[in-house]
Amino acid sequence: MIRDKRRLDPITGQVREAPAASEAAQPPAGSPVAAPVDELAERTADLQRLSAEYANYRRRVERDRVAVVENAQDRVLAALLPVLDDVDRAREHGDLDGAFKAVAEQLIAVLAKHGLEAFGELGEAFDPNRHEAVMHSVSADVDGPTCVGIMRRGYQRGERVLRPAMVAVADPAEPGAETASESVDGGVAETASGSASAGSAEH
Repeated sequence: MIRDKRRLDPITGQVREAPAASEAAQPPAGSPVAAPVDELAERTADLQRLSAEYANYRRRVERDRVAVVENAQDRVLAALLPVLDDVDRAREHGDLDGAFKAVAEQLIAVLAKHGLEAFGELGEAFDPNRHEAVMHSVSADVDGPTCVGIMRRGYQRGERVLRPAMVAVADPAEPGAETASESVDGGVAETASGSASAGSAEH
């Protein structure tokens, strides 16, 4: 490449202006130097895009791996729930003693270490996402739907419910219904009293 560095234009004889530093630093378009610069920028963008895709792939693989492990643990814990039901029945009947009691307590401790939690106690507020109602009644002693009987305890691991608790639910009695019942009973009592008075008058 030959550059004309003469200060005077050989044709017009006028003094030429010196090129700006930025223009002098940039290679002219179409020159052999411009092509490698454009290719380097393109390769850099490809590398950044590939790095971002790989990072997303690693996060997705790690998330899937954790999900597989948790699902496997949930299946194992769910398979052991009938054993815990037998332990609860033995405790209710007073048969949980001796070596059987020690083994049962050790089993419960190991499962608790892996995040298994039992729920379903008398007086708990009824939650359709955690409880399965098999009996229903009305009671004046509760302020809202309440578990008044536990047929089978429920279990959860973290936020996931492995098995809902099987319960009997009591709803609060409506005050209007109680008042109506009392007025009906009073009317029956008054009628019975009037009949008794009439019978006495006849005699």
